[in-house]
Amino acid sequence: MTRKTYRNYIKSALTKDARTFDVIIIGSGTGGMSAASCLAQAGKRVLLLEQHNVLGGFTHTFERAGYIWDIGLHYVGQVHIEGSILNKVFRYISKDKLKWAPLDDIYDRAIFGDEEYQFPRGRENLKAKLKEYFPNQKDILSIDKYFTLLDEAQNMGSGYYIEKTLPPFLSKIIGNFLRRSTLKVSDKTTLEVLRGITDNAKLIGVLTAQYGDYGLEPSKSSFYMHTLLVNHYMEGAAYPVGGASKFAEYIVPIIDESGGMALTQAEVDEIIVEKNSAIGVRIKDGEALYAKTIISAVGIVSTYSQLLSKEVSKRHELDKLLDELEPATAHVGLYVGIKESSTALALKKCNYWIFPQQYDHDKGRTEYKDFNATIPVSFVSFPSAKDPLAEKTHPGRTTAEVIMLLPYGWFKKWKNTKWQKRGEEYEALKEELAQQMFEQLYRVAPQLKGKVDYYVVSTPLSTRHFSKHRQGEIYGIAHSPQRFRQKFLRVHTPVKNLFLSGQDVITGSIAGGTMAGLLCASTILKEHLLWKINKTIK
Repeated sequence: MTRKTYRNYIKSALTKDARTFDVIIIGSGTGGMSAASCLAQAGKRVLLLEQHNVLGGFTHTFERAGYIWDIGLHYVGQVHIEGSILNKVFRYISKDKLKWAPLDDIYDRAIFGDEEYQFPRGRENLKAKLKEYFPNQKDILSIDKYFTLLDEAQNMGSGYYIEKTLPPFLSKIIGNFLRRSTLKVSDKTTLEVLRGITDNAKLIGVLTAQYGDYGLEPSKSSFYMHTLLVNHYMEGAAYPVGGASKFAEYIVPIIDESGGMALTQAEVDEIIVEKNSAIGVRIKDGEALYAKTIISAVGIVSTYSQLLSKEVSKRHELDKLLDELEPATAHVGLYVGIKESSTALALKKCNYWIFPQQYDHDKGRTEYKDFNATIPVSFVSFPSAKDPLAEKTHPGRTTAEVIMLLPYGWFKKWKNTKWQKRGEEYEALKEELAQQMFEQLYRVAPQLKGKVDYYVVSTPLSTRHFSKHRQGEIYGIAHSPQRFRQKFLRVHTPVKNLFLSGQDVITGSIAGGTMAGLLCASTILKEHLLWKINKTIK
C-alpha cells in the first residue's frame, strides 16, 4: 500500500497565514509535480492543488479488490540509462529516491494478425531486426534512410524548446530562428516522410506501430513527434520501482520541506486576475488562496477556457487561440486482476501493440466507425510484471491492462450523467467493450483465460470526470504539424505572473510533462536548471 503523503483540502483547515504562498500550482501531473519539486528545492513555498482525491495526474494509481493499476504510466525511455538527461532530471526532482526497473530487452511487440514484430533495445539491434523482417535490398536501403532521419532529428538541438521559455518580446526577435530547424521536420506528416523513403506499406505499418503512444495515425501526426518517440525508446524503457504512485510519494516531502503543501480535492474554480496580473486562485467552495506566481499544469484548453474569466479571455482573444487546437484521442481501458503471480503466469515485462491483419493504420482508424467495427489498435501491458516490488506488496496477484483508442463523440449521449450513475445502457456498453478487450488480451496471454478474478472498465467520460479534459483526451493537444506551429504553446501566458506547465507546453508523455515542469521552473527562477542538473548530477 502506498504511503499517503498529502492532505485533503476540505479537512486541511488552512490558517490565515497558510493562505499565501510563493507559488500556487494547479494540477499534480508530472508537469505540476516536477515544477513543484524544482521550485521547492530553490526555497519557494509551493502549494500544489489537485481536484481529484489522489495526487499524480496520469501517474496516479487506483486500487480495487486488492489489486492496483497505473493510469497512464506504462513505460518511460532513457530514465534507466545512467547519465542520460532524463535519468538525471528524475533523480533531481525526486532527490534520488525514484528508481527504475528496465523492461525486457524486447520492450515492445507489435502483433499484426498472426505476425509478431519485436522492438529490441539498442539502435543497431533495432535496425538489424527490421532488416531481418524486411530483407529485400530496396527495403534495407529504406531502413538505412529512416535511421538517418532519426539521427538528424535527434541532433537538431534545443532551440525549439529554449524559445518556449523566452519572454514574448524576445521571442519576437529571435524565436523564428530558434524554431526553424525543428519546423522543417514538424511541418511534415509521418506518412508523408515515410512514403518518401519507401513504397512498402507493410514496412511503414511496422515503423509506425507505436503511434498509439501519441495517439495520432501516420497521415495526421507530425513526423517530428514520431522521431521524438522512436528516439526516446531507442535504448529500451523502464518502469518505476514500486509503481507510478512513487512520483507523488517522493515529491510531496520535498514540497513540505520548504514550508509548502500538496492538497487533494482542491478544485480550482478560477484564477484570480487583477490589472492583468495573476494573484491567486479561488477554490470551488469560494475560498481564495494567494501567491506571487501561479502555474497551471492542467492543459492550455482548461486554463484558458475554464479558469480565466470571460473578460480576461476576451481581452487577449484566447478563444481564437484555442480554435487553432485539436484535442488528442480518447480511450477506453480494461483493468484486470488475477489471483496468481506474474512469475507463475510467465508474463513478459513488455507491452503489446495489437492490430488486425491490417498494416494501414490510417485505413484502420477510418473504418472504425462504431463499437462493433474491427478494432484498429489496442495496447496490452502487465504492471505487476514490470514492477519488481509487486510480488512483495501484492503477493499472489497479477494485474493486466488493455487500452483501445476511440472517438470521444461515441460517448457524448452520456456526457451530462454522473460518474458511476450513467445508467444500464452505458453499463451494458462497458461490458461489451470489456469483452472486446479481453479478446485482445487473450491474443497475447492465452494463459489468463479462466483465471480472471476482477475487472473494471474506464471510458473517455471517466477521464473527463477525473482530469477535467472536456473530450476525455489523454495526450492533451493532438500532435499534428499544426500543433508544433503554435507559438502560444509556451511557458509564458498573456497574463502577468501566470505560467503554463504540462504536456501541452512540450509534448504528451510522462517525459514531456516532466520536462515542461523543468522549463517552467527555470523560467520563473531565471536559472538554467537543465544545465545545472546536467553538471551537478553524475
